[in-house]
Amino acid sequence: MSYIQATYKFPTKVGGTERKAEGIALGMTVGSWTDLTEMDQQQLLRHKGRVVSVTEVEEDSNLFGIAIIEYPTVNFSPDLPAILTTIFGKLSLDGQIRLQNISFSSGLAEQFPGPRYGVKGIRDILGVYDRPLLMSIFKGVIGRNQAYLNQQLEAQCYGGMDLVKEDEILFENELTPFVTRIKEGNRITKKAYEETGHRTLYAVNLTGRSTDLLNKARWANEAGADVLLFNVHAYGLDLLQAIREDEEVHLPIMAHPAVAGAMSGSSTHGIDYSISLGTFIRAAGADFSLFPSPYGSVALPFQDVQNIVSKLSEENVWKPTFAVPSAGIHPGLVPTLVKDFGVDQIINAGGGIHGHPQGALAGVKSFKQALHATLAGESLENAASKHRELKEALQLWG
Repeated sequence: MSYIQATYKFPTKVGGTERKAEGIALGMTVGSWTDLTEMDQQQLLRHKGRVVSVTEVEEDSNLFGIAIIEYPTVNFSPDLPAILTTIFGKLSLDGQIRLQNISFSSGLAEQFPGPRYGVKGIRDILGVYDRPLLMSIFKGVIGRNQAYLNQQLEAQCYGGMDLVKEDEILFENELTPFVTRIKEGNRITKKAYEETGHRTLYAVNLTGRSTDLLNKARWANEAGADVLLFNVHAYGLDLLQAIREDEEVHLPIMAHPAVAGAMSGSSTHGIDYSISLGTFIRAAGADFSLFPSPYGSVALPFQDVQNIVSKLSEENVWKPTFAVPSAGIHPGLVPTLVKDFGVDQIINAGGGIHGHPQGALAGVKSFKQALHATLAGESLENAASKHRELKEALQLWG
């Protein structure tokens, strides 16, 4: 039977977890059971939620119940809004329960596309296989014109970035219209590639009314965009999936985590980050998932980040999604990033590049110098003695 399993965590009393779990399983499916006639029970059995297991754990002198409940797919259509409503819809209003994990049966998972390119496909486009990719971010773009954006992009391309993404708050505007940004981005990345031999992918921010975004994604594809940046938690998972599945859109999709904290930021209720920034993002079709690293000013706990990375890369029917730990990243963190998350990640920096004392070009070089040294087993201190850009970055950020 095809199903989805959901794991919940909630406050409980000794011996009370099983009753709570059974209440969830019935309340989110057939409503009641013992009050039904035998004929009704036979008719509704295939729709009834099933408690798979219950356990109780003590944390900081508080007792919590952990319940795994299985929901048959016959109860919902194979789309993420229906699944989310089924497993956590009205339950989310409880305020004292957290959706910790979800697991698709293989039959259900096959109905979702997963990434079009995934880690290997993005590496094939760039021709880079043996190191983490490097990505930088436009900074201070509000109220700026196209010439200002071009200047930033040129510095990042000629410095050797693998990807450059727009700021998630850069929306459609008169100074830097969407299609102009794509065409200028193409011109600059193509020129830099011809002159340096290094390819840079440019991620343009797909924004607007939800009803217009499919057509806008098609325009971007036709205009020659490299990658779509998408604020998936503001616009919706189903729209991400629709863009991924559209036959006229063949672009990699980069999922930004903006707004995810509203549903996942609490440790006592809401949806675990491993689901919102991991499983759902990958199932709906994003090739990249950005999330706060454990090190910066908007940091997540290390275990939360590890859980996200695990969901983006674990073996299943979908291609792996590139993990992009972000926020507060500077060259001095490169050895830690590589140790903690390996080679298949994207090292993503904004202020760590644009805030370099010698400007963005030197900021890009300092990251490349730090990464080269790390992969060669050389200390950053030793590498900094040979590279002025890295030396100044370490002096500034440590």
